[in-house]
Amino acid sequence: MKHKSIAERFCLTAHVVSTLFGLAGLLFILPNPELVANLPPMGMKLFSWGMTAGGITYIVFGAATLALYGYRTLGLGTTLAFMIPSVLLSLSSELLGTSTGFPFGHYQYLSGLGYKIAGLVPFTIPLSWFYMGLTCYLLARAGLKLTMGDRWGRQLAALALGAVLLTAWDLVLDPAMSQAPFPFWQFQEVGEFFGMPYRNLVGWMGTGLVFMSVGAFLWRRTPIALSRSQLTVPLIVYLTNFFFGAAITVVELDARFLFPTALSILFGVIPALIFWWNAKPSLETMESLLPSDNINPSPVEVAAK
Repeated sequence: MKHKSIAERFCLTAHVVSTLFGLAGLLFILPNPELVANLPPMGMKLFSWGMTAGGITYIVFGAATLALYGYRTLGLGTTLAFMIPSVLLSLSSELLGTSTGFPFGHYQYLSGLGYKIAGLVPFTIPLSWFYMGLTCYLLARAGLKLTMGDRWGRQLAALALGAVLLTAWDLVLDPAMSQAPFPFWQFQEVGEFFGMPYRNLVGWMGTGLVFMSVGAFLWRRTPIALSRSQLTVPLIVYLTNFFFGAAITVVELDARFLFPTALSILFGVIPALIFWWNAKPSLETMESLLPSDNINPSPVEVAAK
């Protein structure tokens, strides 16, 4: 268990650091070519590596973090029961979208996110659907205190809220990745919602709902109860990925994009924090909340009496 925790913390740290590293490159280095020209040889190598592998690295470490986190807190089988459907179904949705325009609208991926499956979708994209999907669904479940055997209404509510958290993240991700000066994908049609077609948001909601529903169905006989402290990793991952998209959107795009950023905070960041806080406290926290009169005396105190 200790080795799992160490590996998980390493991947989480690497995910956060590589995200900030990529953010610094996109916001400060690339817009200022003179900085690149004045870099020492080691700095130039680091810059070249960041340009070719930076986007891949932060996504891979994000997926590794949630995979290890799930293995530690949920178990291998439970984690795979969510990971496999989320990767396969999101990849199918992306391949369909880049081929036909359904369900996200007509778009294509550019360079910077790794090898493209079928020449269309970078392999990192379904990994990002997995780790952010699991993050959002676990936070939503915990916020509703969902347990095995709860009525279908609460199950559907958790799925809907998880999909909303996921789509709220896209409100800052899509502008940052498709309309900033250094894009990673582009829409081939003029979108009605700040450059994005409305069906892109519907596609995000639908794709998230589908693979979360499959995961929830496979989890139906598995008791899952995560405490607030156990949900800290998903919360950090969600906030890190929100900050990445929001920083690029706010800094690189015009003031109009403050509106989708505000919506992302309203429907994503704030609910995520509320869900995390609403989760059951850890055992240690619960014990600290008990009145002192209910605490059994220690053996030393008994002996003293």
